[in-house]
Amino acid sequence: MKATSTAAMLAILLVSWPAASQSEPDVLAMVDGVDVTRTEVFERAAGALDELASASPRPDTYDRDRLEILWNALDAIVDERMIALEAASLNVSTDELLYIEIESNVYPPSDAEVDAFYRANQDQIPLPLEEARPQVREFMIDQSRRNFRNSMIRRYEEKYAVRTFLDPLRTEVATAGYPSRGPADAPVTILEFGDFQCPFCGSLHPTLERVRQIYPDTVRIVFRNFPLRNIHPQAQKAAEAALCAGDQGRFWDYHDSLFENQSMLDVDALKARARDMDLNAAAFDTCLDLGAKAAAVQRDVDDGRAAGATGTPTLFINGRFMSGPSPRAIQNVIEDELDRAGVER
Repeated sequence: MKATSTAAMLAILLVSWPAASQSEPDVLAMVDGVDVTRTEVFERAAGALDELASASPRPDTYDRDRLEILWNALDAIVDERMIALEAASLNVSTDELLYIEIESNVYPPSDAEVDAFYRANQDQIPLPLEEARPQVREFMIDQSRRNFRNSMIRRYEEKYAVRTFLDPLRTEVATAGYPSRGPADAPVTILEFGDFQCPFCGSLHPTLERVRQIYPDTVRIVFRNFPLRNIHPQAQKAAEAALCAGDQGRFWDYHDSLFENQSMLDVDALKARARDMDLNAAAFDTCLDLGAKAAAVQRDVDDGRAAGATGTPTLFINGRFMSGPSPRAIQNVIEDELDRAGVER
């Protein structure tokens, strides 16, 4: 099987999963008006699909594993198309463009930056600092490279018209019983895993407020906590405070006030905020001081990690994973979900 030619392998793959492959259209995406065909995607995914089939896949996870492989292949092709379009617009090669956009911006971190990263993540690094420093430095360089590339791709997605027709890859994450606003039967649910001390979450807040205004009848927003305690020491208590306010029916008021003023998040400020909102101060203080909501916050963190969240903000729009998305990207996914649901606008 491993020695099979690419063309023969592609033919085998297209026959091996008849029910699944027939559900996918002949065109899986369009980039600036040019088709990305199913054949191209299967050709790119052939090796990974072969490995999946050879590994005796579990029936309960096979469809998702297969779809993830197809999306990885489709995303790679779309990214290459956008990079080629941008390079052509600037009259440079793709290698030159990637150097300008990524490599020229990546610098090795200083010893102080490496040491600070190590201290912040020491519980996840099973080596003493001196041994870990080279690996930490390399990880930070790779992370920087990924960040510049992701930023580049997000900009290109806004510049070049990209449409996808492959079924979305979705992750099931619980939303029932968590703070929400918007119609319970809305066709689109946005689940945010957020951190009240995270500046990027603060920047996202007005975007989601705008979403509520644009889609009052078709979008529901759910919030779950994901405090990044290693870099945001006040985020944990802020998360607990919002849930304590929720006991008095004021979660969203408190949530909004936290994001509208992220500079005052120490415990005294959290209590003062509750008093300014005319909450029952004694009940709020007891809830916060006793850590009554700590376990609930930890359940959110555990569920977020299980779903693939590693930073904030992380969104799941009808289960579609988005990390640090731009306003345009959020609206594009909402519109795509409404189209798929056949909602007239």
